Amino acid sequence: MWQQARTVRLLAMDVDGVLTDGRILLDHQGRELKCFHVHDGQGIVLAQRAGLPIAWISGRASEAVQQRAMELKVSWVYQQVADKVQVLQALLRHTGLGASAVAYIGDDLGDLPLLRRVGLPIAVANALPEVRACAAWVTRREGGQGAVREVIDMVLRAQGRWAAVVQDYWHA
Repeated sequence: MWQQARTVRLLAMDVDGVLTDGRILLDHQGRELKCFHVHDGQGIVLAQRAGLPIAWISGRASEAVQQRAMELKVSWVYQQVADKVQVLQALLRHTGLGASAVAYIGDDLGDLPLLRRVGLPIAVANALPEVRACAAWVTRREGGQGAVREVIDMVLRAQGRWAAVVQDYWHA
């Protein structure tokens, strides 16, 4: 897994169950609310500063997701995606990367087709057993509880970028 992390040039992920704990909260007017972990957000900012672009690929559509993505300046956000493989193929064409340069984080059955195609397939700790079985790495943290940050920290360390990220904060 450590060797695979060295070659990652794009980090893609599902949203519900990966960036959130998978719960969907509706207020009294039917507006959807989601909880995102601040550590995951900070990790996404660090990854992008270090030159690692981020893509979110979700089967659902949510204004909360769009708003959070804008706050974090996420490189690519795809919502209400019926065929995640098509989105991956479009990302590969756009970036000029091969699938082996992509890490993908998933948690549910809809993520299996992508996990089988990328260089570093990752499942969050509370992913379905079939998803965990398909992954090269299963995080210690659950989706929505810092799992994305765990992945980003590991990738940046494997690529030798972590020290520069930390150094930026020592001199801030």
